[in-house]
Amino acid sequence: MKGFFEKVVLDGRTLLAILIVAILWRTYISIDESIALWESLCSGIAIIILGWVIFAYTCHMFKVQKGWPISNWIYEGIAISMVSINVYVLIYYVMRWFKLLHVEAYLPLDFIFRDVRYIALIVFYCAMLWSLKYVNKMHEGYIAESKGKAFLHIISPYLYPTAKKLREMNVRELISTVLTDERTLLVVVGIAFLWRTAISFDYNITKGESVCSGIAIFVLGWLLFTLLVIISARQRDWLDLAKVYRGIIVAVTAINIYILVYYAMRWYRLSEEVVEAFVPLDYIFRDVRFFAVVIFYCAAIVLSKFLKRAYDEYSLLSASAGVKTRP
Repeated sequence: MKGFFEKVVLDGRTLLAILIVAILWRTYISIDESIALWESLCSGIAIIILGWVIFAYTCHMFKVQKGWPISNWIYEGIAISMVSINVYVLIYYVMRWFKLLHVEAYLPLDFIFRDVRYIALIVFYCAMLWSLKYVNKMHEGYIAESKGKAFLHIISPYLYPTAKKLREMNVRELISTVLTDERTLLVVVGIAFLWRTAISFDYNITKGESVCSGIAIFVLGWLLFTLLVIISARQRDWLDLAKVYRGIIVAVTAINIYILVYYAMRWYRLSEEVVEAFVPLDYIFRDVRFFAVVIFYCAAIVLSKFLKRAYDEYSLLSASAGVKTRP
């Protein structure tokens, strides 16, 4: 079963076929500018299964891959990223099927927004599958490189350069270290929770509050995108790792575009000074979406640190044999 999944499901042609089918399907059901319940059920069940299958496979690989702790950390980072988006998707479709949602972004064009979100999520899932394929190859490459160097392989985590003290860092290193520290990211998640709780307490999110939320999440998402691009450019000599980065960058870009479209439509509606009906669950769902995306971004930042550590350990292992790191 594992071999079938890796050879067929993780194949680039399969992922491209999934994306094309999703685009054609959403185009077909949106022609009449309305989505029937059975169409929503088909869309939702398919994407929920896809998301949780990826999560289950990631957890399986986390358990079975042995010999290199960093690869387990990478799988763990991907699993956390996946579960945050999966839970959001599950909550959305349950609320949608039971007619608990009324206005998502801009009512006259909500059907277009749903198509954008669906395609963005399919791109996200396919990109994460692509990355998983090359995480497996990274693990195999490291284990193959470590053969015959058993002693160095065992002590390599201890040879990894010790972190500099804050006072020894220049300004650039200090900012990067603080922004990507797990404690900083926990603070970010905590602030996001408190902020959304505060502005949703009266079930009335003003335009100013929405703008603050949107700008904050834009900055976080595109900072993550920039971080991944910069790190991947420095570590492109390990081909499998470079492909993992590309997949994650595509996944982050898909989520970023989805968020951009949502807030653009949301702000346009708020600018019309339209009084919305009092629907408490709409506000709760917006909070769930905000939390899910913030958790995904923070998990992806931690994942980028694991990938950087993987590159450093692989480079150290390769250099021990006097061979330059190569794909």
